[in-house]
Amino acid sequence: MDEILVTIKEGIAAAGLKIVGAILLWIVGRWLIGFVENMLAKVFNRQNLDATVARYFISAAAVLLNIALVVAILGFFGVETTTFAALLAAGGVAIGMAWSGLLSNFAAGVFIVFFRPFKVGDLVNAAGVLGTVREISLFVTVIDTLDNVKTIIGNNKILGDNITNFTANPFRRVDLSAQLAHSADHQKAIAILKAALPKIPNVLANPAPDVEMLEFNLAGPVLAVRPYCHNDNYWQVYFDTNKTIREELGKAGFPVPEQHFNVAQNK
Repeated sequence: MDEILVTIKEGIAAAGLKIVGAILLWIVGRWLIGFVENMLAKVFNRQNLDATVARYFISAAAVLLNIALVVAILGFFGVETTTFAALLAAGGVAIGMAWSGLLSNFAAGVFIVFFRPFKVGDLVNAAGVLGTVREISLFVTVIDTLDNVKTIIGNNKILGDNITNFTANPFRRVDLSAQLAHSADHQKAIAILKAALPKIPNVLANPAPDVEMLEFNLAGPVLAVRPYCHNDNYWQVYFDTNKTIREELGKAGFPVPEQHFNVAQNK
């Protein structure tokens, strides 16, 4: 019995040391992985590598290093790494079928990085989400919406849907309208607005703002008011143009639009 107790104690002590060693190995390994990620980020930054590609490679390196760390811990416990590799290969098919969506997100991420429908910092509408791209990782893309909500979307869903990139072109049109009364002189209103729009900050001179007759409704004619600006200045130009329409037409004495109905009495 004494020999059995001694053997048990030695086994427990050896297992405890292995567990403590594995924990230390995990902590040190995770610290080293974080250190490598930071070093890669600094190197890519010094090389002026595109933020989209840099983030993608850093994510890929982190995944590979974490897998290597798990294999090292298993080897520390005495598990044959060749056996582990065989088990991993055997389970790969089952895992691949179970995680087919995840793998398709990975493949879509590769296409997004290399075909570049958008990059980090672009304002896009992807998979029905409108916002600024903050990160493109192995499996997902992170978008901050206009009301500053972090939204995470699978890469495959993005690539399988329409993508609208508002930042890709050098300028963007602001679409607004101006309602006139039936009695208003629309030619005078067009001339006033065409003269006022170029004075709004950040409105581009080329292409010049458009002010034309758009449609008619019960209140009178409607003018299309369309200045152009850089995407970064879109909302500033949008709001300032609305103010200009109100102020300039008000100063010129244009009447308030009213809906007109013609009621006929049957005799």
